[in-house]
Amino acid sequence: MRIDQVIQQGVAQLATLSSSNKLTETPELDVQLLLAEVLGVNTSYFYTWPEKQVSEEDRVRFDALLAQRLKGRPIAYILGYQAFWTFELAVSEFTLIPRSDTECLVEIGLELIADVKSPSILDLGTGTGAVALALASERPDANVSAVDLIPEAVELAKQNNQKLNLNVDIQQSSWFDNVANTGFTLIVSNPPYIDPEDHHLDEGDVRFEPKTALIADLKGYSDIEIIARDAKAHLAINGWLAFEHGYDQGEGARKILEKNGYHKIETRKDYGDNDRVTLGQYSGR
Repeated sequence: MRIDQVIQQGVAQLATLSSSNKLTETPELDVQLLLAEVLGVNTSYFYTWPEKQVSEEDRVRFDALLAQRLKGRPIAYILGYQAFWTFELAVSEFTLIPRSDTECLVEIGLELIADVKSPSILDLGTGTGAVALALASERPDANVSAVDLIPEAVELAKQNNQKLNLNVDIQQSSWFDNVANTGFTLIVSNPPYIDPEDHHLDEGDVRFEPKTALIADLKGYSDIEIIARDAKAHLAINGWLAFEHGYDQGEGARKILEKNGYHKIETRKDYGDNDRVTLGQYSGR
């Protein structure tokens, strides 16, 4: 069967299922990524050689991958990697799948330390290491540390760190429990922030992602409360805290920082023009 025919059939299957259960908003891209993985090509190949034949062996492999996607398993977990910033990261079911909106947190972090020589940075709840590794790749002079509670996530982040030949110190810790440094220029985090009652937890890729990395009590604010409170003891004078949150949590996030004595507080938008990152500066203990 021709490449374009395989893609057309796969898209039809995914689109039909997605119309009823919100499986994916990008059925064609999903199918192309799976077929590209099987054939060992870039997706641009399909536009250049749509008439090329797909062997029976490759078709069987593709159908097996597509079957996983039809059951809802995220593309990133099927492929074992996800693009983020300027690189690809290994992912697993023990970590969140890095998303493009989280790149906003990286951009903001880089802005906050732009004029600081050899900044010290901490990434809380690093998962795959995405944010810490992106910051380290852009600021080789920085001293970057990252922590995560889940041992498997810590090991995966270390693998990504080694693969990218970066120098991030990655350790296991429940937030600040095992963090000794008290002079960070910047602390960043993409913490759990989804209300356990949020209906979106039953839709799309998040159904397969670890709930410990997604949900938080107090309507999604419990971990943000802990981070804002405890970060003060680990920030340098005039150090910055910046964290990701839900599209409807900007006001609540700002109030938490205000309550904890931060200043220069603001909320920034993501690429979809939704509130996504709130930041604040702490002037001293």
